[in-house]
Amino acid sequence: MKFMQVIEYETTREEEMSRLMDEWMMATEGRRTVTHEFHTRDREHPRHYVDIVEFPSYEQAMVNNALPETRRMADQFRSLCEGEPRFVNLEVIDEEP
Repeated sequence: MKFMQVIEYETTREEEMSRLMDEWMMATEGRRTVTHEFHTRDREHPRHYVDIVEFPSYEQAMVNNALPETRRMADQFRSLCEGEPRFVNLEVIDEEP
């Protein structure tokens, strides 16, 4: 069953956040289990971002989470946010094309 994680956060450090994500992508090439990712910004509140990340399953999301690079990135990610990010873990129960 597909699994989605929604990460909601605020930041004024978009360029640093983007570099951090690029570094993580390079460091986890061939090992990360993310199958799709959307990085979005709220049009009315430009400091507010929502990332939607897709995994093949909850178990594969946990494999991705356990990567040392993911753990390091998560700590740095939090330091770039204003306040604590919000994580929502979703099991996909239906998908329409």
